[in-house]
This record gives sequence, C-alpha cells and structure tokens, in this order.
Amino acid sequence: MTDDLGASVPIDRPVRRVVSLVPSLTEAVAVSRPEVLVAATDWCTHPADLDLERVRGTKNPNVRRIIELAPDLVLCNQEENRRIDVERLRDAGIPVWVTSIETLADGFASLRRLFTEALDGSVPAWLIEAEIAWAAPSPASPRNVVIPIWRNPWMVVGHNTFTGDLAARLGLRLVHADRAERYPHVSEDELTRDVELVLLPDEPYVFTRSDGPDAFPGLPVALVEGRSLTWYGPSLATARDTLTREIAAAFIA
Repeated sequence: MTDDLGASVPIDRPVRRVVSLVPSLTEAVAVSRPEVLVAATDWCTHPADLDLERVRGTKNPNVRRIIELAPDLVLCNQEENRRIDVERLRDAGIPVWVTSIETLADGFASLRRLFTEALDGSVPAWLIEAEIAWAAPSPASPRNVVIPIWRNPWMVVGHNTFTGDLAARLGLRLVHADRAERYPHVSEDELTRDVELVLLPDEPYVFTRSDGPDAFPGLPVALVEGRSLTWYGPSLATARDTLTREIAAAFIA
C-alpha cells in the first residue's frame, strides 16, 4: 500500500496498535477505532476523555519510545510532522502512514483511505455526514476575511491551506492569499486592509474576547473554535453549521 505521498507502507494485518502524531487523526481514530490507539502526542486533546500514553509533541516526538511501543502503524501528516522523524521510524522498521491535506476534498479522500486501506475497515459514519454537510454550494457573494493564527508578530492564513479552502466554502475570501507564503507574516497596517470580517480561532494562538478583537476596531469579529476551522476529523460533521452561526453572530453583535 502507499500513503498520500506515494510512499510504500508495509502493513501487517490486522492492525492492532496505532500511534498517532496528528491531533486531528488521533480524534478520528479514537472516535472510530478506539481499540487500536495506544499512544498520541501531548497536543491530542480530543476526545476530552482520551486516556493514552503521550509521546511528546508533533514536532519533537519521542521516537525511541514509539519504537519501544512496537506499533503496527504510526500516523503522521506532511505539514504537522517532520520528515526526519518519519525517516527515523521507518529506518527502525516501523510502518508510517503520512497524510497530505491542503483542501477539504483532500481531507475527505485521505480519511477514507486511512480507514479503508491503512486500517482495513469501513468508512466512519461521521465522515459520510461531513461529506454531506459540506456538499452544499458556497455563498454567491464572498466576504473578504483575515484569519490570524498568531499575534506579536501577526501571522495569518494564506493560500493552499486546508483552512483557506474551508473558509472559501463558507463564502469567505482570504485577503492575504496573494502572498508567497502559505502562512504569511503581516504588519499591523496590512492586517486590516480591505477586510470585511475577522475570524479569530482559539488555536494555535488562543485568541479571546480580551486578546484579539482590540486590534480590529470597527470590524465584525467572530471568535471561533479552532478545531472547527483547522481540524480534519469528526468535527467536520458539525463545523459548517457551527462556523456559519459564529460568523452570523459577528455581524449582529
């Protein structure tokens, strides 16, 4: 079998032991195949009652401990995890499945392959619900939006990103999508130029009512759940309705 990057992944059946180094994928497996999940990162916060061994972070996993756990499969993502950690695990004989997700369509296809090919199971019900929820057309008149993900310095969502594609399906146009970087740094003057709406997620930077909206006087600001905006997993089944309500509330406030 080959993963999303075309790398050959030798998987012994049945898969009984999985280590996930991606929070979105951890939640997806924990909800759908909880019996196989043996370890995850410190950043894997969903489901809320997740009780697993932790193997440090997405960028600094405890490779030695992962090897000791002898997993049948380790789950990684091209953007969230480092190539060197993937190579170290593979060099140790550990099968690693790497996902590559830059659009909502990528996410749906990748998750289907993960569950039906890598894990040799069925498509989860929540994934079917998510595909139905996002099948409706986008609003005809898009609003210009900025989606900061960090402050001091300001960093925003740009082109070729999962979050940007999801925003487009909500009828939002990223004002900084013409930058070369996928997550460009912008000055305070550039931050609000041509902006009609601001989305402030609670991750990776934790924007709150007292930290974030103050930088956008006179503009509608929606404080949104970062998981709904950036995660590709069970949250996708409800994310469209959740984000639509939060955006509508910003124009009423």
